[in-house]
Amino acid sequence: MESLKQRWGIHSNSQFAIIIVVFAVTGSVSAWASKPFCFWLGIQKEDLDVWFTPIRLVLIFPLYQVLLVAIGFLFGQYNFFWAFEKKLLKKIGLGFMFKN
Repeated sequence: MESLKQRWGIHSNSQFAIIIVVFAVTGSVSAWASKPFCFWLGIQKEDLDVWFTPIRLVLIFPLYQVLLVAIGFLFGQYNFFWAFEKKLLKKIGLGFMFKN
């Protein structure tokens, strides 16, 4: 726990707990929302068979990123999650979106 707090640049246990809760809530909400999202796009397991899960994960990734910042905002941790998002997206090659 202390190593994560140090790595994330946070000092209080309460902020750490809130951040962990935000990650948990976001994961649950994105998993829950993925079913209607895939249905809306017309993606069904019967049509894609073994490719359904990988395609669903790829589609959910952007939804998760947006939800992470939004739920982080609702929990009062917008600055942490916005910085977290920018760092993650830069690591996967989408840093061009955040030119200073």
